[in-house]
Amino acid sequence: MNLTGNTIFITGGGSGIGRGLAEELHRRGNKVIISGRRKNHLDAVAKANPGIEAIELDIADPDSIKAVAKKLITEHTDLNVLINNAGIMEPDQAAGVIDDELLVSTVTANLLGPIRLTSALVNQLKSRHGVIVYNTSVLAFVPLAVTAVYSATKAALHSYVLSQRFLLRDSGVRVLELAPPWVRTELMNSQEAEQAMPLDQFISETLDALGTDADEILVEAAKALRANPGPGEHTLVNGFNEQMLKLFTSSQA
Repeated sequence: MNLTGNTIFITGGGSGIGRGLAEELHRRGNKVIISGRRKNHLDAVAKANPGIEAIELDIADPDSIKAVAKKLITEHTDLNVLINNAGIMEPDQAAGVIDDELLVSTVTANLLGPIRLTSALVNQLKSRHGVIVYNTSVLAFVPLAVTAVYSATKAALHSYVLSQRFLLRDSGVRVLELAPPWVRTELMNSQEAEQAMPLDQFISETLDALGTDADEILVEAAKALRANPGPGEHTLVNGFNEQMLKLFTSSQA
């Protein structure tokens, strides 16, 4: 992907990975439009980075998606990059009764939202021979048991990416998948987690990978987990979850 001269729309751009990508891509000479539900977060990013534009978007609301897509197509006719970054992550109870509100909200935000938004913008991106980026997770390949629904949505989104990439193979549109490891963001209150990857390091390595011809954007810390699926995957999955359970238990003690 060319890292300069683009018009880029990023969902969930008010904090964490979304904000980090927005700010770095802005610095590299791209027109960046961010979106999210929290207007105060969006305003803070725009104020700190003159030139970044902000649009309120509820990724869980189909009407909000349609309205924002229409606005983008009308006001930014050169839009050529979509980064589907917005999502939610909450602990759940796969061994017991799953809270239905949590289930529906997570699936809607993490899976239906990016599919709906991409669908609303795909013809625009075809016209510009653009790029679609989905932010999934290494948890698509090694699920975290205490966030089983979140992990399942990321696995489903990975599957969707493979199908869409195949179907768009002759369209001039590239479909990329960004699969982060544990990064210091607001998700699961990970800002201070020593075991998580520092956000600035993650953004730096991610931009290096985005500048290549790779379809999967992986920082070094993500590669071992991405390579796990296969006949022997259960050993790593079980060991990973034993380790993470101890971490979460000790942090809550």
